[in-house]
Amino acid sequence: MNKKAKYIFVTGGVSSSLGKGIISASLAKLLQGRGFSVTIQKLDPYINVDPGTLNPYEHGECYVTEDGAETDLDLGHYERFSSTPTSQANNVTTGRIYLNVITKERKGEYLGTTVQVIPHITDEIKRSVQILGETGNYDFVITEIGGTVGDIESFPFVETVRQMKWELGHDCAVVHLTLVPFLKAAGELKTKPTQHSVKTMLEQGVQPDIIVCRTERVLSDGIKTKIAQFCNVTEESVIESIDAESIYDVPILMKEEKLDIVVLNKTRTKIPNEIDLANWEQFLKRLKNPKYEVDIALVGKYVELKDAYKSINEAFVHGGSANECKVNIKLIHSEQVTKATAKKLLKDMDGILVAPGFGGRGIEGKIEAIRFARENRIPFLGICLGMQCAAIEFSRNVLGHKDAHTTEIEPNTTYPVIDLMEGQKDIEEMGGTMRLGAYECKMDKNSKAFKAYQNDLVSERHRHRFEFNNAYREEFEKSGMRLAGINPKEDLVEIIELIDHPWFVGVQFHPEYKSTVRFPHPLFVDFIKAAIDYKQEK
Repeated sequence: MNKKAKYIFVTGGVSSSLGKGIISASLAKLLQGRGFSVTIQKLDPYINVDPGTLNPYEHGECYVTEDGAETDLDLGHYERFSSTPTSQANNVTTGRIYLNVITKERKGEYLGTTVQVIPHITDEIKRSVQILGETGNYDFVITEIGGTVGDIESFPFVETVRQMKWELGHDCAVVHLTLVPFLKAAGELKTKPTQHSVKTMLEQGVQPDIIVCRTERVLSDGIKTKIAQFCNVTEESVIESIDAESIYDVPILMKEEKLDIVVLNKTRTKIPNEIDLANWEQFLKRLKNPKYEVDIALVGKYVELKDAYKSINEAFVHGGSANECKVNIKLIHSEQVTKATAKKLLKDMDGILVAPGFGGRGIEGKIEAIRFARENRIPFLGICLGMQCAAIEFSRNVLGHKDAHTTEIEPNTTYPVIDLMEGQKDIEEMGGTMRLGAYECKMDKNSKAFKAYQNDLVSERHRHRFEFNNAYREEFEKSGMRLAGINPKEDLVEIIELIDHPWFVGVQFHPEYKSTVRFPHPLFVDFIKAAIDYKQEK
């Protein structure tokens, strides 16, 4: 028999980008530390069915789950903090809600009823929230609502929260994240934006139970009392969320503010005496007291965007902590890398990572960065398109096929070392149609990848349409490129490695998606170790 789940909603006010995802993930970590089972969900107000077709300039990276859902990047935070895999059900957009309702209407499921926002849209949102609680055997379902209260797009979501609070009583609580700005000219913190934000929620029928105040200065007891009085909450329900050195400090700060205890009290849940965060605290200790330091170039075409390579950046944090190493990431725009500039940009690096991506912009710079890493024996990791570029570089500069390319960029190349996957050739729709989600990879036991994983069969997440062309396998292997990992079912090349190189690995999958605080990804751990060794030998 499934447990009866309790539902926590996390809303935001005043401004976007205050860190609702980090607060949600931190609360989940604290509840897990007290022995509860927790899942986290994101409701996004935009009308795209999923973020899969969104440009990184619009939305940061697209995160991929085990079951192949293309989701919001916050799901990455949820997995990194909780080590609990998410799925399609953990990310729901307005577009998906409306698509589901319209599909039901077309099938005649509403039997001639006028289809309206209330009850049909709100019922579908409610179903999407409660399905996790009904099928997943969780104690708590934490649902973050994207955007800011008062946005026109979020009205149906806030209305759904109102209905669920009314229906579930103490089994439902609302955490509202808001901003308490410091006005330099006045020399004081201001609570008025928070008051207005809560007033907007009250106008929509929702009284927050807990108010988390994002601030750059410590909140005095007087300010907390003022917020409590004006926003109809108890003083212990006003939680300070001060700017932290790193996102990984936030669970500890929230523990000190007793966020988990307040949530458990609000939901009338018995509070376990102990909280186990030993693994987390150990991770933080290693992170803040490194023995080593390395500089790694991340070569990509979206380096000016903070969130475009979010999972890669965090995987470096996890792998760095595991090696007691501070990883300095130098972002290099692939369009700036040429034969003339490569040495100047890359000669001081202890490792080079060539990032995933789509399209032709900057691809020659990626290939040039890989040539530099290969010829100068610098540790190299290529992910997805980065692996494909490594195959192109090897074909051009080692095998001598000067026009070798991917048919994604050059459909008429005479040496299509990377080609469209067979299963992709008849697909016309763009959204959710790539090779997505977890697939197995069988490892060569002589490979560096096997040494890193200590396992000859692994499962990794994918997001691509193009693949290594099997017609060139024999030529590659004869010339010193090991095909170190193969998908056993479809016979696709998943990992390539240079045999005569200290550490040169390209992977078709996205290892960064599976790296968590508790389980740093073995390839990132080993890559950073190789960078430390390279620096010491230098």
